[in-house]
This record gives sequence, C-alpha cells and structure tokens, in this order.
Amino acid sequence: MNEGHPVQALWCDPEGGVVARIVRALAECELHAARTVVLVPYAQLMGVARGMWARCGSPGFVPRFETTHNWARSAGGFVPSGYDIAFDMARDLITAQALLSQSGFNAERFALAGRVVELVYQLAPLAAATLPEARSGEWAERAAHVAEAGSESEWFRIESALIRIAVAWAANSGYATDVLLRGAARAQVDALIVLEGFQTDPLTQTLCTLWGERALHLSLVPADTSPIAATSHIAADPEDEAELAAACVLRHLAEGRAPVALITIDRALTRRISAQLKAQGVTTHDETGWKLSTTRAAATLMSALRACAHDAGSDQVLEWLKSGADGDALAVQALEARLRREGLRDWSAWCALAARSEKPQDVALLPFTEDIEARRMPMARSRSLADWLRALRELLEASGHWTPLTDDLAGGKVIAALWLDADAHGDADEFPGGRHTLAEFTAWVRDVLEDASFVPPAGDQAPRVIVLPLYQLLGRAFGAVVIPGCDDRRLPASPEPPGNWSAAQRLELGLPSRETLEAAQRAAWAAALHNPWCELVRRQADASGEPVRPSPLVQGLQLDHALQPAGDPRTERAVAVQPTLYPTPSGALRPLEKISTSVYEDLRRCPYRFFALRQLGLRSADELDVEVDKRDFGNWLHAVLGHFHEALVEAPTQDAQERTALISEAAHRATREYGLSDAEFLPFAAAWPAVRDGYLEWLAGHEAGGAVFVESEPWKEQPLGKLQLIGRLDRIDRTSDGQAFVIDYKTESSSVTKERVKDPTEDTQLAFYAALVADDTLRAAYVNVGEKSSGTQTVEQPAVVEARDALVAGIINDFTRIAEGAALPPLGEGAVCDYCAARGLCRKDFWEVSK
Repeated sequence: MNEGHPVQALWCDPEGGVVARIVRALAECELHAARTVVLVPYAQLMGVARGMWARCGSPGFVPRFETTHNWARSAGGFVPSGYDIAFDMARDLITAQALLSQSGFNAERFALAGRVVELVYQLAPLAAATLPEARSGEWAERAAHVAEAGSESEWFRIESALIRIAVAWAANSGYATDVLLRGAARAQVDALIVLEGFQTDPLTQTLCTLWGERALHLSLVPADTSPIAATSHIAADPEDEAELAAACVLRHLAEGRAPVALITIDRALTRRISAQLKAQGVTTHDETGWKLSTTRAAATLMSALRACAHDAGSDQVLEWLKSGADGDALAVQALEARLRREGLRDWSAWCALAARSEKPQDVALLPFTEDIEARRMPMARSRSLADWLRALRELLEASGHWTPLTDDLAGGKVIAALWLDADAHGDADEFPGGRHTLAEFTAWVRDVLEDASFVPPAGDQAPRVIVLPLYQLLGRAFGAVVIPGCDDRRLPASPEPPGNWSAAQRLELGLPSRETLEAAQRAAWAAALHNPWCELVRRQADASGEPVRPSPLVQGLQLDHALQPAGDPRTERAVAVQPTLYPTPSGALRPLEKISTSVYEDLRRCPYRFFALRQLGLRSADELDVEVDKRDFGNWLHAVLGHFHEALVEAPTQDAQERTALISEAAHRATREYGLSDAEFLPFAAAWPAVRDGYLEWLAGHEAGGAVFVESEPWKEQPLGKLQLIGRLDRIDRTSDGQAFVIDYKTESSSVTKERVKDPTEDTQLAFYAALVADDTLRAAYVNVGEKSSGTQTVEQPAVVEARDALVAGIINDFTRIAEGAALPPLGEGAVCDYCAARGLCRKDFWEVSK
C-alpha cells in the first residue's frame, strides 16, 4: 500500500489511527485481544483489518475481526426448519405460498408469494435484531400496527393482510444470528469494538446494548473527506461512456496504480465495461456479481421451460433447440427455414401443418417434430414441486443441456439455487405445497434465478481491477477509483428507499428513512472523492438520444469548483481510408428461367439487388414474432375478398344485407387462417366496417357497368422463349364486351396508386400481369380499397396493352444481355436503397467513387 494513501493514515496513524485506538482500548480496559471481537461493516474489510493489524498493531494475540454473519457462523451452525426464513428464494417462496393458503389466499398464493417474501426480507433484519423472547410479542405488535394504516379501505385490504403475514412470519422465525444474542456468546467475548461505517446496523446496535460498557465505537469514516483529485469525463452515449471508463481503467493500470476500483452503479454498464477490459486482456474481479437470471446457464434453462408451454411460439421452441448440445443442427436449420417461409408464429400451428402436409420437406421434418413433442408433452400436466424438479432435470438431460450446466460455474449455481442436484441438497420432497401448473412452476424458477447472484471466483493472483459498490470503498486503499454512470438517473443524491413503505411506516418499524439513506450516500461519495485518483464518467444522452443531466452530487462539485475536466484517455490511431470498389458482378453463370413480377421489378430498380437476392438467393431471415402491420392487413384483406367472391359465385345475391353477411363470414375465415388474435387485429378491426361498406358500394357500381367476376387469385404461367413468366393475380373479371379485366388490390394511399399509372412504361406490375393473361386485348386496373371517407376506387391503366408489349420486349432484351455477361452494378439511387436487404453487400456507403 502507498504510505501516503489516506487509508493508510486512517488505519495506521500512531495517534488517531483505528489500529492505534484499538490497541489503547485493549490496554486501558485490560482486555485480552483473543477474547475481543471487532465488528466491521462488510465482509471484504475483515481481511483488510487483519492486514492492517499485522502492519502496525501490537505484537502477540490478534483481535477477531468479524461481521455479524461471519461471527454467527463460527459460533454455531443454524439450519432453518419449519417456517424459518431460509433466505433461499426457492424455499421461501414455497413457505410463503403455504402461509398464504392458511390465511385465506389459497387461490392467489402463487401471485402473492413473491410480494410476501419481499416484505419479509425487509422486515427480517429488524426482527433478527430483537431478542428472541420479545420478537413474537412486543416487536410483532408494534410491527403489525403498521398494517392497520389504510386497512379500512378495500384498496389496501390485501396489502395490509400481506404485511400481517410477513410480520407473523418474521416474528416466529429463527435466525442464524440468534446465537449472538444468547448469554453463551457474551461469556466467550469480553469486549465488542464496533467499526462504524456509513450507516448503522440494527443487529449491531442490539449487540452493543447487550455488551453495555464493554462495547466501544470507532468510526471508519475519515474526518477529512475533502476531494483530493476528482476529474470528469463526459461521454456522448452509453457505448461511449463504457469505452471512456474502460480507457480510464487501462490508463491507471499502465501507470502502475493497481488495484483500480471500478464502482458499479449500473450493472448493464459495468458488464459492458468489463467486456471491453477483457478484450484487452484485463480480467475484473466482481465482488457483487450479477443476477443469476442474466447468465447464459439461466437463459438456457428458462428457454427449455418457455418452449414447453402449451402456447409456445415458434421462436421460443427454436431458441430451445439451438441451445441444446444434442442437436441435429441441419434439422434445426431446415425447421427454422420452413417456419419462417410459412410465417408460423405458433408452434402448435406448425405441428398441425406437419401432421397433415404431404409436401416432401414437411414429411422429412415430421419425425424431428414428433421427437420435440415427445419431450414437450410430459411437461404439460400439473404436479408437485418435487415432481417438477425431477421432470425439469429429465428434460435437461434429454435435450443435452444437463452436462453443459454441470460443467459451467454459473450452471452449477443455477442447479444449486433450484435444488436440482439431490446429492447436494437432500430430498426435494422437503418442499411443501400442492400441485403446480407449468406456468406457476416457471414463475417460481424465474423468481429464484432473479433473486440469486453469481459471483465469479477470484483468480490465484491479486486482482488488478475490482468491481464493487460505492460503500465498499470504506477503509480500503485503491490506486485509483473510476465511477461511471454519474448522471441523475443512476446516481441520485437521495436514493429511493426499498419497499413501498410510507415515511410514517418506516419510522415506526425502524427502517432507514430517505434522509438516512441520503446521508449515507453522500458520505460514501465524499469518501470516494478522498482517493488520490478519482475519475467520474457520465453520459450526455441515453441510447434513445434523450438528454441526461449530471448527478446532483456531480453538480455540487461543479458549484464548489472541485471538479476538473480531463482529456480523453483513449489513444488515437490513424486508420488508412480504404474505400470499397464499385461492384460490377456478372450473373451469366446463374441464369433464371422463371420470372415473376417481383423478380423483374428488382432487376429494374437495381441490377445488383437482382443479382444478390434473386440469382444468388440471399435473403434476410424474417422475424416470426412481430406485430401485425399494414402489410399483414393487406394480405388479410386479399384473403377476405377472395373468400367473399368465391362465396358469392356459389350463392349469388344482390341483397346488401346478405352480401354484408357473406363478406363478414369471409373476414372471420381469413382471421382464423392467419391465426390472428382479437388483440393483435384490434387496430385494423376498428377500420374494417368502413372498408367493408366502401368496397361493397364500389362493387355494386362495378357490376352495374357490366363487369362479372371470373376467378380469384389464379396462378398463371406464360412461356417467353427460354424464360417462363409466373405469378398469382389478385382477380380476373370479364367486361360486358367479353374482355378480360385484370384487377390488383391496393391498400395504400389513393394518391400513390394514381401515381403508378401516370407513366405506363414505369409501372411493372399491371403490365406483367397483363402478359400472364393469354388475351391480345384486355383491361387492367388497380382497385384501391380504402375507408368509406375516400371509398374504394378503380385506378385503370388505359395503355396496358402497349405497356405489356414494351415490358415483354424489355424482359427478353435484359435477360439476353445478362446471359451474355452484362454487368449488374448497383444503381444507388432514390428510396430503393433505404430499405434494401442487399445494401450491406453492395457497400454503397463506402464506395470509392459515389455513383
């Protein structure tokens, strides 16, 4: 340790240092060091205190430096039994469910158990600080009194009942620290020396009362907490903030200021910084860890449970299959491709399709699908928690997840937290409770993993970077301190007190008030700034671009002129500009024979797009679980109108009410076919009546002009030399003079539809559809299906025959040139590039010469 470090003086100053004061107290009171316990505020300080005593303490026996929990563990083992609070979420959730059942909340026990555990964990430190003989009497009465506030209101009746359950549970529970409250502990320890931190502890206060005059208090908080050297870095956004913080840490290490304290305020930001440090070969030692639910092991286990739900989505099942070690990778890839091609969001829809389909690709995937269902189905029925644990382990073993979990450090913690390893935790039948559904069991697993923490083990060498919370800087020496996340959202001056207790309830229970928490926060902040090297990092804006203000604690330093801006610690490096050459591929070796309107439209819009997406067959994977959008509404409307006209052919009618009934039935049929729920379709369902009425009104006028419906969504193929034009038309009618009338539905703005037909040679779609119909003369039009205010309109292309002939000539010419090796360069023009899936391939943004 640096001899000039303020912490060195705090501990080893010959006059006022903590060690010197302990030595004098032992001498003045004639106490034996081995029978003296020195209580420190947190566990990591025990080793620091012993090291300081070895450095500057008196020779001979050494006092016992302990925390209350470590002292209780050494004084006597405690095994929770019955309704004791175990501080094990897996067990405590089940106990809470049992208590709720006994209190008349049997139907709500699964929903309310988590809230009861949350309440009892907040009350437990207060109950543990009360003498066991007074705990179920005086303390319980006082604590239960807070539940009466507002209990006369129906709104707070349930909350009051939950508080009473939590109070009764905490009051009647045994605690590991009860051994310290008994006379035997006082007989073994002559004196108690308390090293006070930023905040008092209820149990420590009780112990001091029991020891009376034999209890001494010494403060660890430095008397002088004026900032020594605080500098500030301002980042543009969260990513830039992580880079700045990591660069600060690396600079301190390069200049020999190890160990560096990296203060964790925002866990996501801390993990991002740790990842960047690891990429530079620097491994952090995290003293607080992170939630077990955020580990890969927990995600793997939760994906298995979500995939077994009866209403599991296809994405959830695919996620489970991809995380398995047993997996037939090729089968999973084929299954995913099939699901995305069909757009099947629900796994049950795929199972039904695979069972009845006669397509070769579906028949090939049927055994694999049945094997997946054989693993999922046993998880459908309700059972006891002990049976659920066995079933979950069997599922993990069958899918190849169990061995990777046991081989992983975080996986072992997951197994232990969920009591999945019977050898390590005894009989799972220790869990009480009735039968649980899969959803209830999944919620229990989620809550257990959310409560547990995973702390990676420290290496053999002394850590160079230590991740810790702000208050654990107390009494420890670091070469430098880096505090990222110093904005008003992540570092408020007055932290929000945990729980939903009111100020009056907190006062009556003895819970720390907001003022107490603020004082502790400010004291910890001042102690951090007392380090010789302290760097504060904050962001100007969040990822969304919303401005973020500095923390009030930082603003206070700015007002006191105690904060100095610092230069960017990142090292600049020159990177030579290497522009991408303008691509000019040839598609001669990948000829296409079947041409659809979308294929030819891609060629006309951008030859490179045609080359990448059509000739090479590259495509981005479509999302399965997405919100219903305007495109889905258009597809649904096409299906509705197709079903309606087919029904109208079978049962012709001119009656308006009968037609309305027919089109409404067609709408219900299309909704079932597309698997749309009422909630998903709600935005479009509100507009449907107006769309329906507008279309029926247009249809009446259309038929009055002599047009007759012929067929809906016909598949057409038309040979064209070596090519073949293919496509599915929306609809074909016949006019009164016998001409074919090609119709294509549009749900876009009517102005956009009218713009399509202004230049016949620029409109590919109607001209292509006209080429698919073997009629020399015909008519073609877009039918813009809109709401009743604008109505459904016919937008006809009057020059469709000329446009068709020009299009056919263009197709023959274009594909002849492609076969001869003509280049297919990207055009890089207009809005076509904005949403092009091939933009990342053509590298338009990095061309050497802008085209």
